[in-house]
Amino acid sequence: MTMGLLGKLLRDVRIPLLVVCTLLGLFECLYARITARLTEEVIPTVTRHIPLDVLMDVLFKGPGQFIQAILGGDWIDLRNARDVLSIGLVHPFVQTVLCVWGVGRAAGAIAGEIDRGTMELLLAQPIHRRSLIVAHALADLVIIPVLCLSVCAGLRLGVGAFVRIGSHAAADVRQLSVNPLEYGPALVNAAALVFAVSGVTMAISAAGRFRGRVMGIAVLVVLIQFLVNAIGQMWPRAAVLRPLTVFFYYQPQRIILQGQWTVDPADCWHPGWHLPLYAWLVLLAVGGVGYALALAIFSRRDLPAPL
Repeated sequence: MTMGLLGKLLRDVRIPLLVVCTLLGLFECLYARITARLTEEVIPTVTRHIPLDVLMDVLFKGPGQFIQAILGGDWIDLRNARDVLSIGLVHPFVQTVLCVWGVGRAAGAIAGEIDRGTMELLLAQPIHRRSLIVAHALADLVIIPVLCLSVCAGLRLGVGAFVRIGSHAAADVRQLSVNPLEYGPALVNAAALVFAVSGVTMAISAAGRFRGRVMGIAVLVVLIQFLVNAIGQMWPRAAVLRPLTVFFYYQPQRIILQGQWTVDPADCWHPGWHLPLYAWLVLLAVGGVGYALALAIFSRRDLPAPL
């Protein structure tokens, strides 16, 4: 029965999934073109007149620090296409789409069914409540990798399109090449982020009744975490709160450019402490705890009568 319910869930989301995958792929394709234009035309032209250090200081001074934090910090070299292309994975648009998908699908999983009055009809079938939660978890394990693969496909398509229409030397082409082995591990981190957001929202959904209210609460929780993480990158006093957010553990650029899978929350708490953690495992644990709470809450709650 669980597999039958899983099939139904996948059929229900196939059109929205196609739309979201197309959006992510087209954005990454466009960003590959922007990367080529920035690294091969804009930055070289500007740095002929203004040293790069001075340019970076002007762009990211004062309020510009917020933009620098979003782009990946002060270790991103705008002259390097590989560095700039990695920004496409942490761009606010990509993070927003991934998080909105996680929130939207999970909010409708329990609270949405109750809100529409279809939960009683669903549970009238020989389906255990546990099977419903498990089916949604399995659906995430199928859907989330598809979302992340669309990001990689968009990058490859964009770079391939640029190479075909460009008129640059072979060195430039190598500079813009996308190695799947480099971006694959980063997509694992992205998939773990979506699973974490989905798990947290699922726990809220299991305790809620109205899909709109659950979405509002979940979006607020995710937005607060995003802002706390971004502000903590600029303001040292707020950095102690960063490890409490899921976005602190979303580090695809660190994986791509430095080959580093771990993050150290202790750096934000005490410079002398060390607590290296695998970022993707932390995110998977957050999602798993969210689903466990959803199972515990939904298994024990009374379903309200449909309005």
